[in-house]
Amino acid sequence: MPFGYKKILRTLATALMLNTFAGTGAEVAGSAGMPSVEQPDLKLPPHPRLLLNAAGIEQLKHRIASEPWAKASWDELMAAADKSLASPVELPPRGGNWSHNYVCPIHGARLSQGKKIGSWQWEHICPVGPHILRGEPATATLDFDGNAMANAHARLAQQIVDHGLVFQLTGDARHAAKAREILLAYADRYLSYPLHDNQGKAGRGGHVASQSLTEASWLTTFTQGADLVWTTLSDADRTAIADKVLRPALKEVILPHRLGIHNIQCHHNSAIGLVGFLLDDEKLIATAIDDPADGYLQEMAKGVLGDGMWLEGSSGYHFFTISGVWPLTEAARNCGRDLYGPKLQSMFDGPLALATPDFVLPNFNDSSTVPLAGEADFYELALARYHNAAYAPLLAQGTRRGRLALLYGDTNLPSAAPSGAQASRNSAASGYAILQQGQGTDATWLCVKYGPHGGGHGHPDKNNFILYARGQIIAPDAGTHAYGSPLHGSWDKTTLAHNTLTVDEASQSPATGKCLAFGTERGVDYVVSDAGPIYSGVRFIRTVAMLTSNLLVFVDQVAADKPRTLDLVYHQTGSWEQLPAGEAWAAPAAVGYEYFTGTTQRTNGTPGTTLHARIANGWHASLTFADGDPTEIITGYGILKTTEDRVPMLVQRREADKTAFVWAISLDDTPVSVRGDAVSDAAGTPLSEADAVLVQVSAAGREWSLLVNSQMKSVILNRPGGKAWHSDAVFSMP
Repeated sequence: MPFGYKKILRTLATALMLNTFAGTGAEVAGSAGMPSVEQPDLKLPPHPRLLLNAAGIEQLKHRIASEPWAKASWDELMAAADKSLASPVELPPRGGNWSHNYVCPIHGARLSQGKKIGSWQWEHICPVGPHILRGEPATATLDFDGNAMANAHARLAQQIVDHGLVFQLTGDARHAAKAREILLAYADRYLSYPLHDNQGKAGRGGHVASQSLTEASWLTTFTQGADLVWTTLSDADRTAIADKVLRPALKEVILPHRLGIHNIQCHHNSAIGLVGFLLDDEKLIATAIDDPADGYLQEMAKGVLGDGMWLEGSSGYHFFTISGVWPLTEAARNCGRDLYGPKLQSMFDGPLALATPDFVLPNFNDSSTVPLAGEADFYELALARYHNAAYAPLLAQGTRRGRLALLYGDTNLPSAAPSGAQASRNSAASGYAILQQGQGTDATWLCVKYGPHGGGHGHPDKNNFILYARGQIIAPDAGTHAYGSPLHGSWDKTTLAHNTLTVDEASQSPATGKCLAFGTERGVDYVVSDAGPIYSGVRFIRTVAMLTSNLLVFVDQVAADKPRTLDLVYHQTGSWEQLPAGEAWAAPAAVGYEYFTGTTQRTNGTPGTTLHARIANGWHASLTFADGDPTEIITGYGILKTTEDRVPMLVQRREADKTAFVWAISLDDTPVSVRGDAVSDAAGTPLSEADAVLVQVSAAGREWSLLVNSQMKSVILNRPGGKAWHSDAVFSMP
């Protein structure tokens, strides 16, 4: 996934963009709402029975005849298939490379393919500069031509499907023959492609691809295409395809890699199951669906959290998991076994609640931001199987030109109001607390991430937040670059790249935090979250209060076992404006800090220190800091997409063991006064601000008092008029 995922359902090339990390994550106990795990005695129907069965083919014919959008999509498919009839089948000379290696080694930017300069050789263009690179096949990280070959393998598998569909709908035997030609070409060549992995090492990885994930995605499409023309093949053809491609791919590449509850295993299961359904192999079908460790039923029971989100905590991998699941669920349905249970449905419902007001999923962990409009094709299938009218608005926004729309799209879309949430909400299962005020796409939305780490795709960023306002993200997350980019390890996977706390210039340990309080009081939406064991001997509790849609207050309480270097980090889009005078600051030689450039620092010694920034033309915002322990206010620029894509970055640095950072964001640049006052317990003993602090805020003629009492001490306050006020709540407003 912020790095941009292409449509897997349109082209298998997307699978090349994902790695083979076998992450673990919190399991959800039980399998309530799951289809029965009892394996039926399947009596498989005639071919085709994977992508479509006979009834599905008739429905597709009706859809094309009755719906202009389906007709346009079909015409494109037909034209491409007709054109390829005249082209010779030319398989790449070797297996493909990992597309995460398809990046500029200097700037970390994704490359684009330029003009062809030789047989299976191209120029490759870096957008930063720009400059042109050539591939070096001997080095996996520089084997750029190998990425073009990977895409060619994916296209050839898709061509088998396309020719098979044309044959099924028109009866044109030329297309069945073309599909057969590609199938038998792979039967002749597949095993001659050496096994190789993402690092170019021989003897492991895949034949047509460099990892089992991509091999499985390729095999799924290859098998769907074979099924569409299976009845036209001779027994010898079927034997060659099965014995020289299908079974070896499973035996040598896919079955040896059992990854547990993981998005990759979902792709493996589809490949295993589809080969089983094609070849009438009930053992393979049972392995894909019923395996007690990582079959489909276990993936749904343990991988889908209570809010419908995939356990790896990545928006991109959420939909990538769906892309791995649906070929199996659809094939099983065609063969008499319904796997479309409530858990899978919740995977379509969950993103609607997590999305920003403009229906974009945030880019936490290894992901880019994910516009739900770009995933609408998945909702075509969801609407067809679950009939939930809440999905219809996503479909109505687009052109309905995706492959799933063509194959399964509803010809009578139900009417439904947009289903995006408009109020604050807390998703404890995934550990996302969302504060939201305002209406429509102009609402202000802030999401604090406190939940499970996310396994191999997690980032060290507990209590990180993303802030959206006026139609765009203004406090971004690093998301992820291509895994082959040097920026992925040296920036994306550092705590410094996120809006949270870094201690002693080192990244957080993987951890799961918890929500201490969430709610609304007197029109103020708030969340208090504990980051969990992110550092030995350190407790970090973050409170965010959304006072209005333009004013947010942060109280970041830190308690450590000894004085530590505390860096509270904030990233924003736009540019700094009229910064207070400061001195040059040299970044330390710690991982990530080398990307913090143009730095200056000043000491926050007076109440109300304010920094101003321009977010866009005519839109200015400001940050105001309460006086407190001595603080270095360090400003400079961090990075987003490339080393040259620089955005404002702030570090509040303190040397302390117990402290509270109190600060505010004014989204409309209205002047803010913010102060943190010490409080005492019921016995009159002063409390550390790391435990409890009274925050006084005033802006635009309004005043707020916020008691942040993260350790739930018995606090006594003397209010105006001599009236005592008592509270032991985590958050309250005296």
